Amino acid sequence: MTPLWLLLSFVFISFSFGYVGFKQATRLASNTNLNSRPIYHGSFVGLTAFLPSVLVFIIISIGDDLFLRQAIYKYYPTDLTSSKEFNEILAFSQVRNQVQGIIFGETEQWVKDAASAWAQWHLEIQNLSSVVLISLSFIAGFLSLRRISADFKSRSKVEQIVTWFLGVSSLIAIFTTVGIVFSVIFESLRFFALIPVSEFLFGLTWNPQFEGAERAGSGQMGLATYGSIPLFLGTFLISVIALCVAVPVGVFSAIYLSEYASDRSRSIIKPLMEILAGIPTVVYGFFAALTVAPLIRKIGMTMGLDVASESALAAGLVMGIMIIPFVSSLSDDVMNAVPQSLRDASLALGSTKSESVKQVVLPAALSGIVASILLAVSRAVGETMIVVMAAGLAANLSLNPLDAVTTVTSQIVTILVGDQEFESAKTLSAFALALTLIVITLFLNFSALRIVKKYREQYD
Repeated sequence: MTPLWLLLSFVFISFSFGYVGFKQATRLASNTNLNSRPIYHGSFVGLTAFLPSVLVFIIISIGDDLFLRQAIYKYYPTDLTSSKEFNEILAFSQVRNQVQGIIFGETEQWVKDAASAWAQWHLEIQNLSSVVLISLSFIAGFLSLRRISADFKSRSKVEQIVTWFLGVSSLIAIFTTVGIVFSVIFESLRFFALIPVSEFLFGLTWNPQFEGAERAGSGQMGLATYGSIPLFLGTFLISVIALCVAVPVGVFSAIYLSEYASDRSRSIIKPLMEILAGIPTVVYGFFAALTVAPLIRKIGMTMGLDVASESALAAGLVMGIMIIPFVSSLSDDVMNAVPQSLRDASLALGSTKSESVKQVVLPAALSGIVASILLAVSRAVGETMIVVMAAGLAANLSLNPLDAVTTVTSQIVTILVGDQEFESAKTLSAFALALTLIVITLFLNFSALRIVKKYREQYD
């Protein structure tokens, strides 16, 4: 049984047991008073039949790969395993590709033998685990049915299960974030062991070249240069242009929708603005490359300006249009959350509508507005497609919006596309760029929080 059908079986069994438990509790409720409602009894039975099998299934799925990795080791040729160039991960990938039908050229006999054994073991493990897990689900369901009684506190049990589930979900999110950060830090340290930190942070030229593992390991940099300032300068330039478009338009439109627009106008305008958030970024990239960039170049040439065919201004303008919904929608929601009593009090004291918005609504909603702007900044910094198509990949040290520039994220994508040698300084530089970007983003967030705490108005 495939994993998908196995999970569907768990869902069907749990719903069946949950329905039986609900009916059993309903019949019991007709004769006596229950501590909990029948729906909680049914939920408890269904969750009990579902969760243990799923947890065991996850453990088996993780251990399956580890077991197969060790089991096929005996099929590796002795001359291969004794070689200094032996890479177990690469050998395991060859066998796995053979199992999946991904075959390039002539396949060695040991790979075929290992793949055949793998397929047989995997099938046996899959069949055995399916029987065990389905049996476990039935056993857990029957045992939980026996616990249904008038005094059984099924509501508290269900709430405990849900609480544990939410806690585990939070831990998964936290550990995922920590894992990402530590993986980036680890690879960045490998990069800084090859390239000085000062050269990376203060260098004015970005021109990475593929240096092979031997050359990178020896510390010889050759013609490669890893000065990150042009990348961060390009990121800053394009982001500022985008924010100059998105922040005024987004905040002003939010003020209009929240304070001045009628219900009919709001029901039409807000969905139309939020359509911008659903347009794929590649469409924005095409629009920037085929329409905005040529238009800017044409206007610049008529004014006697030297405008590049790919410019930061084109990318920034289109990116600003793209992130308008992030600022507008969130700011509008925050302003609507301001109590109407504050507006009424301001108007009762003789303030005009505009004065109430300026002196009451905006200070009260400042934290939410800043949060929407930070979200827009993160979206602008992380955008890649528009930058590649409209601003190019040239790492120019320039603050001229009419020049071609590139950003940190576009360079990361460029570096990591295709087969890469993770011992080379070029590949490892992507992680150093990511780490620096994380640090800068954290600094901006903390700075924004301090500003909000200083100027925010709090009302009881």
